[in-house]
Amino acid sequence: MSPIRFRIQRDKRFMSGDHPLYKSVLVLGPPGSGKGTQGKVLSQMPGFLHVSSGDMFRNLDPQSDLGRIFLEHSTRGELVPDDLTVRLWEHHMDRLANSGQFSIKRDVLFLDGIPRSRAQAEVLADKVDMLLLLHLRADQEPMLERIHKRALQENRLDDANPDVLRRRFQEYEAETAPILDFYPAAKIRTVDAGAAPLEVLRQIIEVLQIMLFPEALQHAA
Repeated sequence: MSPIRFRIQRDKRFMSGDHPLYKSVLVLGPPGSGKGTQGKVLSQMPGFLHVSSGDMFRNLDPQSDLGRIFLEHSTRGELVPDDLTVRLWEHHMDRLANSGQFSIKRDVLFLDGIPRSRAQAEVLADKVDMLLLLHLRADQEPMLERIHKRALQENRLDDANPDVLRRRFQEYEAETAPILDFYPAAKIRTVDAGAAPLEVLRQIIEVLQIMLFPEALQHAA
């Protein structure tokens, strides 16, 4: 299967010093909105890679320094400090590139959970070329029910406490939602995350076609 070709201009916007920027799609939404689910499905397409900060932290050795810091914050429903998150993400991307799982010149990232605050977005501005921000909009109560059910099925203790979950929603509104004001409105598209997963996927694919593959739509017309 041939690599996906993107409508991306080769100019100075896509270079940071001598290092090309990470071409990325940010999937943004409250807890339980399906960021990870949709990111994993979409990353099955050639040329895309799903990168989840949650998976990165959960794969940490709980006895390591980074693992202990993550557990201290996650069990209280707090966000992990920005500097730690960005440092871990950079290490993770280097590891993927060195192992041949990712090519910065060829692939596009589906970012899930990073940047998770406006401060992180500012730090990553000279590392990431944000092609699109997918905003998964969802109401709190249905998402709480979805997360609790998932926690029981997957034995995810950090998702089982309702008080912790509500605190995460509060953290999202205070720390993460302001990212919507950081990126240009022209790059933001909103999807109804309360719909059935297949309908959410259909909406996302439609947005990707319009935003990243306009030539393909013209040929199909």
